[in-house]
Amino acid sequence: MSPNASSSAPPRALKVVIAGGFGVGKTSIVGSLSEVPPLRTEAKMTSASIGIDDTSKIDRKTTTTVAMDFGRITIDRSLIMYLFGTPGQDRFGFMWDDLVNGAIGAMVLVDLRRIDDCFDAVDYFENRSIPFVVAMNVFDPAVQYPEAVVRDALSISDHVPIVSIDARDRGSAKAGLLTLLNVLVSRKTGAPTGDPARV
Repeated sequence: MSPNASSSAPPRALKVVIAGGFGVGKTSIVGSLSEVPPLRTEAKMTSASIGIDDTSKIDRKTTTTVAMDFGRITIDRSLIMYLFGTPGQDRFGFMWDDLVNGAIGAMVLVDLRRIDDCFDAVDYFENRSIPFVVAMNVFDPAVQYPEAVVRDALSISDHVPIVSIDARDRGSAKAGLLTLLNVLVSRKTGAPTGDPARV
């Protein structure tokens, strides 16, 4: 094998899923993190969704993801991360198994104004033993709860990190992703979870 063979090898691909309830910010965070224009499968919301999709706390939402969001992050020459955002409505839940297949981990976004919307996502990853972090997407700074209260409401164990982010801000979204990567590295090495900024 020549000395340059490794440099010409294709990069390894990692898959991360961004999940959560309807209108929680999955499309926003994929867009914030992706180095390329993200692929979005949004459709305009119509009167047919009345009584099905609760927009009472997200009244400015006019579109919804009907398949997935997709973005890409190049870590280095040998590593590329692909981001897959799931649809939030229950009626599109049949797509989740295909979207999650092969994922190394997930970020579950939570809107603290309607925390129960993320229960299904938390259960999904727990039942499949897929590592995940909970990211509280701050829509309303006035609606804040201590981490212990959120952890209790979600019934998640202490080993699942909870972070507060703004999905629209790249730096904030990146901090949430780094927390997930720190969890994955810790699981692989057996080391305790540390400061995500050091991953």
